[in-house]
Amino acid sequence: MGMKLVWVCVGGAIGSGARFLVTTWSLSRYGSAFPYGTLAVNVIGSFLLGLLFQLSRSATWLGPTLQVALGAGFLGGFTTYSTFNLEVVQYVQNGQPRLAALYGTATLVGCLCAGFVGMHLGRLPGSR
Repeated sequence: MGMKLVWVCVGGAIGSGARFLVTTWSLSRYGSAFPYGTLAVNVIGSFLLGLLFQLSRSATWLGPTLQVALGAGFLGGFTTYSTFNLEVVQYVQNGQPRLAALYGTATLVGCLCAGFVGMHLGRLPGSR
């Protein structure tokens, strides 16, 4: 358990840094009127977790330590459900329920679709 914890911590630090970079880039590119950065990391993270899950079922090169370092570590640090939750609540509190519904729906649909696509790609020949 000791080394797995170390790898989860390393992966989490890298994932958090990647999330910061995506969010900062998104803010500079699109502004702060809509949380594009949070949406992007959640959709990308859902895709990557779906892909990782599927690959972990059949890829011999993806051992248990790497799985936990990438899944719980990197993707745990990269995705941002708690930030998403806060942003939706703030939209509602600021009298913007339509924007809250749009963002919530885009996140739910986008992340579910990305997860399915990631799992599908992980099943393709040559991905193992």
